[in-house]
Amino acid sequence: MASQCAVCEKMFASPSAVSLHARIHARDKPFKCAVCQVKLIAKGSLQMRLCTHTREKPFQCKVCNEKFTVKGFLQAHFQTHTGEKPFECMVCNKKFTSRPHLRRHVETIHTDKKPFECTVCNKKFTSGQYLREHVKTHTDKKPFECTVCNKKFSSGLYLRKHVKTHTREKPFECTVCYKKFARKRDLRVHVETHTSEKPFECTVCNKKFTSGQYLRTHVKTHTGEKPFECTVCDKKFTRKDNLRRHVATHTEVKPSVT
Repeated sequence: MASQCAVCEKMFASPSAVSLHARIHARDKPFKCAVCQVKLIAKGSLQMRLCTHTREKPFQCKVCNEKFTVKGFLQAHFQTHTGEKPFECMVCNKKFTSRPHLRRHVETIHTDKKPFECTVCNKKFTSGQYLREHVKTHTDKKPFECTVCNKKFSSGLYLRKHVKTHTREKPFECTVCYKKFARKRDLRVHVETHTSEKPFECTVCNKKFTSGQYLRTHVKTHTGEKPFECTVCDKKFTRKDNLRRHVATHTEVKPSVT
């Protein structure tokens, strides 16, 4: 039987899930990581975090031998072999292999409601968790470091998103053409290409765009801003994809562009 959070009215599958979620509002984090001292809401989150320190992946797929840090990730992965998709969207009836994938689909495709607003820049979010992660970008603290390239981030959420660029994991799938993306933001921008709506208009030349991201990139052509610089020859570009293409022309030295 579905249960609802009394604070934010978010729906959950069971009362126990609501109780766990309620800790977010109460800021109750009873589980402390012995390595980095970070406090966490759930025991499962603690186990997951410990695995990031030890790089241990104790859960192995019996079909392809791929290993995972968390049992839930293994279970979701295993369904890619069986084709099982037990989680169905109540709006469009599309089915998913895991509950997080269903939740991301609903938030990305069907939800326009963004009740959580940042008091610094007024950006709005679909959940309190996304808002809290975003607020950290307004500080200079970056305690979360990538173990692959040592890049630092203001939140664990942004670090996890970044790590996918190394693993090439693309969990966000377009429900129209099934193209996959590493980041939800990229999926959101892509989905808008399937619609004819172009609500974002350039105030300089009145050209219209499907997303704010495309508009911001376009505006740089008027301002002359070129924030993306080649580390080989110092040439600058307005867009990251143009920089990537340029980097490929350097045959002897090929620096990574992240």
